[in-house]
Amino acid sequence: MARLPRYILPGQPQHIVQRGNNRQVIFSDSADFEFFRDAMVSAAEQHGLAIHAYVWMSNHIHLLATPEHEQSISKVFQSVGRKYVQYFNFKYQRTGTLWEGRYRATVVDSETYFMTLMRYIELNPVRAGIAAHPRDYLWSSFVRNAYDEQGPNADWVTPHDQYLRLARGAEQRLSAYRSLFKAAVARNDLAQIRDCTNKGWALGSEKFKAMVEKLSDRPASSKGVGRPRIVEA
Repeated sequence: MARLPRYILPGQPQHIVQRGNNRQVIFSDSADFEFFRDAMVSAAEQHGLAIHAYVWMSNHIHLLATPEHEQSISKVFQSVGRKYVQYFNFKYQRTGTLWEGRYRATVVDSETYFMTLMRYIELNPVRAGIAAHPRDYLWSSFVRNAYDEQGPNADWVTPHDQYLRLARGAEQRLSAYRSLFKAAVARNDLAQIRDCTNKGWALGSEKFKAMVEKLSDRPASSKGVGRPRIVEA
C-alpha cells in the first residue's frame, strides 16, 4: 500500500524520525555526531526549520521542529542526507544507502502534545537503557531545555511558545521543565506518538485532526477500530 502524502503545514510543529537502513549504526564516534550536527544546523538555517528538541541515537534520530515553508523539512533532510552519506561512506569505506528510506513524520497539535513530545524525545536514551537520566546523554537537547546550557550541541535549539509558557522567568521555566521529567511518558501516549509517526497520521485532538484534514485534503487519522500497536521508535 502506497504511503499517503505528508502533511505540509508551515508553522505547525512536526515530530520527525529518520532511521539507519535495517537499523544499522549511523553514528560510530563523536566526529560522526559532530559532522551530522553541523550539516543539520546549516541546512535548518538555510531552509527555515526551527528545531525545538532532538535526540540522535546510534541508529536513528528524532526531531521536534517547525517548518517555515512547505519544503523546509524535505529540503533539510535532502541536504543533510546527501552530505552525511557521502561523509560516512568515505570515512568507513562503504557504498550504498545509509538510511532506511524517507523520513517519517507526524504533524503535532502543540496545545495537547508538544510538551509530551519533548519529553518523549529527550527520554529516548533512558528508555533505551543507555543513560540513567537524560542529562547523562550528550547528543540531545535536554541540557538546553532543562538547564539552558549553551554548549555546541544545544545553542542552536529554538524555544517554542509552549515551552516559553511554562513560566515567565527563565529560572522558573527551567525548573518547571525539569519537573516534567520526574515521571515517564504514559504508555498510551507512547503508543499514540509511535503509531501516528510511523503511519503519518496527525497527532492531536479530534478538532485538530479535522482542521488538518480540511487544510491538507487528506485523512488525518485511521478510520479503523482498535488500539494502536506499540512499536519501537
